[in-house]
Amino acid sequence: MRVLIATDAWHPQINGVVRTLTSLARAAKGLGVSIEFLTPEGFPTVPLPTYANLRLAIPNSSKIARRIETVNPDAIHIATEGPIGFAARAICRRRRRPFTTSYTTCFPEYIAARAPLPESLTYAVLRRFHAAATVTMVSTTSLMNQLRGRGFQNLSMWTRGVDADLFAPHRAIPLDLPRPIFLTTGRIAVEKNLEAFLSLDLPGSKVVIGEGPQEAELRQRFRDVTFLGLREGPELAGLMAAADVFVFPSRTDTFGVVQLEALACGIPVAAFPVMGPRDVIGGSAVGVLDEDLRAACLGALTLSREACRKFALTRSWATSARQFIANVSRAALHQPQEIRAAAPIPASARG
Repeated sequence: MRVLIATDAWHPQINGVVRTLTSLARAAKGLGVSIEFLTPEGFPTVPLPTYANLRLAIPNSSKIARRIETVNPDAIHIATEGPIGFAARAICRRRRRPFTTSYTTCFPEYIAARAPLPESLTYAVLRRFHAAATVTMVSTTSLMNQLRGRGFQNLSMWTRGVDADLFAPHRAIPLDLPRPIFLTTGRIAVEKNLEAFLSLDLPGSKVVIGEGPQEAELRQRFRDVTFLGLREGPELAGLMAAADVFVFPSRTDTFGVVQLEALACGIPVAAFPVMGPRDVIGGSAVGVLDEDLRAACLGALTLSREACRKFALTRSWATSARQFIANVSRAALHQPQEIRAAAPIPASARG
């Protein structure tokens, strides 16, 4: 089976969507499914306002169509609601080719945090975008319930996983900072609600890994915080494993893969009891969810690092990939007979 994923989020961007898609492709290959990507590569781009180092592609519809024809996929998945996603959607609609989508970013809330645009208007646009899909995939039960309440239909689960070989306790890099170390990582932007963490009166040290449009402002305001900039791969994993608590202050993330990465490093999570943390952590003794984020941080210090690691080991990318493949297979069954016969769904993907 061959799947084409259209996405506006791609390398060199570093975010949850890119990491999820990259990990998905690796896991799917082991299940006999080939995933190729239709990305902004090869198209002119323009800067994305308020997002440091991010650019939007200006896709050419005929070129998008040719890319789809060249791959000739058994299933098409549209991962983002950007220019690439809209162009791929239009072509699929025009050619009556079924496709799936995924809802991975709370754009209505993100936009409302930056501009006086009603969330209801943005939700209306997104609802129309996803309504044409055979399946719209979501990562958590909370998000599914939220979208159903907003009138979204044909929703199905596609959870996330973690690379437990990369994110592991033994990779810890010594940090010459007062203990305990409270660490967070991700894009430094207003929707991540970092100020809620950085303003806390906590013992030890507060550390931020990442970059973004709010970085200069927060560096200036919170001089006692250690900002380490952008880190990737083993170095990122090593720094996370060196912390005592991973703080996840976002109230808008649909999942938050970084929580699983922290847990795989043996680091308990402190977060607000909202969508994302509530679904990832829930009532498990690997994190503390509290509207009092300081209390959550201090409470997390008492949790077992071994339990965190054990919890993360049950969240594999292989399981995530099987869910994804099952969802896109529903669209593949609606393809013309000659396309379905070319590459049947592998038995391993149905397991």
